[in-house]
Amino acid sequence: MLKEIPVKTSRRIELVNITGEVEQAAKESRIQNGICVVYTPHTTAAITINENADPDVIADIIAKLNELVPENGGYSHSEGNSDAHIKSSLLGCEKTLLIKQGKLLLGTWQGIYFCEFDGPRERKVLIKIQNSD
Repeated sequence: MLKEIPVKTSRRIELVNITGEVEQAAKESRIQNGICVVYTPHTTAAITINENADPDVIADIIAKLNELVPENGGYSHSEGNSDAHIKSSLLGCEKTLLIKQGKLLLGTWQGIYFCEFDGPRERKVLIKIQNSD
């Protein structure tokens, strides 16, 4: 099963919780045991898994990424979004999750996030679910 979900961002840098959409895709697939790949085909975006209970964690991630890779860092790329490309590369454009008994195997506090680094934009996330039985 392959499902595409739209993601609309409203800020230049933003982490959007897409856990519910990915869980829904896993449910719709009716696969009991398998893998779920969450992928974004954008060079200035990423996918990450992290805590979804305390929003301060997301704020801290954004603040530290901005400190490590500032927007105006004297880059060569002429489009003015080199920091977004670097942040995307650091986090990666996909994550693979396991499905057991029809459910994603996420930790108690884990959530799946689409990471926007060059917004606001309309983006997409692809979810591929495969049976492993």
